[in-house]
Amino acid sequence: MATLYAEMEEAVALLRPSDVLVIPLGPGQPGGFLHALAERDDWVDLRIYGALLVDLYEIIGRPGVRFVSAFFGPAERFLIDSGVDIDFLPTDFRRAAPIAESQAPRVMATMATLPDDEGWMSLSLHAGATVDELRRCAADPDRVLVVEASAAFPRTHGMDPLYHHSLHISEADVVVRSETTPVLLEDPEPTDADRVIADHVAGFITDGTTLQTGIGGIPSLVARLLAEGDGGDYGIHSEMFTTGLMALHEAGKVTNRKGIFDGVSVTTFSAGTAALYEWLDDNHDVAFLPVHLVNSPEVIARNRRFVSINGALAIDLAGQVVADTIGGRQFSGIGGHEDFLAGAALELEDRSLLCLPSAAEADGAVVSRIVPRLDAGSIVTTPRHQVDVVITEYGVAELQGLTVRERAAALAAISHPSVRSDLEAVAEQWRAR
Repeated sequence: MATLYAEMEEAVALLRPSDVLVIPLGPGQPGGFLHALAERDDWVDLRIYGALLVDLYEIIGRPGVRFVSAFFGPAERFLIDSGVDIDFLPTDFRRAAPIAESQAPRVMATMATLPDDEGWMSLSLHAGATVDELRRCAADPDRVLVVEASAAFPRTHGMDPLYHHSLHISEADVVVRSETTPVLLEDPEPTDADRVIADHVAGFITDGTTLQTGIGGIPSLVARLLAEGDGGDYGIHSEMFTTGLMALHEAGKVTNRKGIFDGVSVTTFSAGTAALYEWLDDNHDVAFLPVHLVNSPEVIARNRRFVSINGALAIDLAGQVVADTIGGRQFSGIGGHEDFLAGAALELEDRSLLCLPSAAEADGAVVSRIVPRLDAGSIVTTPRHQVDVVITEYGVAELQGLTVRERAAALAAISHPSVRSDLEAVAEQWRAR
């Protein structure tokens, strides 16, 4: 049984100079432990696997240390721009679980709450792709499980008895108490284009809809509109639980009569404001479940009247979506992008909405996000056959069931006015082939 509590130096000393360490995505990362790793300088070949760093950990980029990320965020982008060599692992969120299992990392480390009276430490803001591997690690005497426990993290729940969102203190090789606090993620201020797009999105949401929302100004604004509106009886089945989804709960709009996992909002990780974390603490209205379940297209399709709301960076007239790279350079990650589009496509009443401003500004020029064809070297996140609805501030293109010629015309019609006539001409030529 782990000693309550070990010193951070004891936990850091458990790693060998050549080792493999796996950490969870973003909110589940043991921040104090990762910062403390930089106090050692004897690394020969330390490989760290994770995703969406929430801090600039000094260990990343140290000699003898290699970091592999499955999802880039601002920290990864900043470190790369600063000259740090970070590798990207192309995988969606769901497939990260078997990848972690195949790696069989000798060391796993995670954030958790302080133990309760019975010794259970909630995994708090993250179940994701590592929850099962944490337990496999705990059961293997040749592997090491490090748990960093902080009173600042909310005690959240899974769904007993199958999905117990906790580790027992007896499972950990070492438990370190810290003052680490959850990363704060404020809702971005919506743009004028965001507001128009959100109004279009709201037209697809009726009473009884089950919602999945991503991160960003548009999903946050949609949640706010629904919270203030007259509708209700909503369900929530979302990879990420956000401050906006909390607002829907607080407005009394969520009943979770979904047809699967009734009575609870389902998620696999959460990030947001301090108010969100306070609300989540010991709140049984939200269940944190493993990503292989939450992001399963077949499970998603079992929800009543499912609508997914996600973003994209660019789309061509064929409907191919670029959502995680810019100019072929890694910007974010695949996450659950394709899974939620695929899940919504399995039932006629379900819809998947891809929302993006029609254009971006680069060096003072307007650059259309809807293009005739993707540039050579572009990396497709989601193939054309998965795409249902595309929304810009200039309208809605419902692509499901359209021919290649019809979808090209529909996408051209919602493009930025500065390029619309050119795109319509391309679409017309496409029809003439």
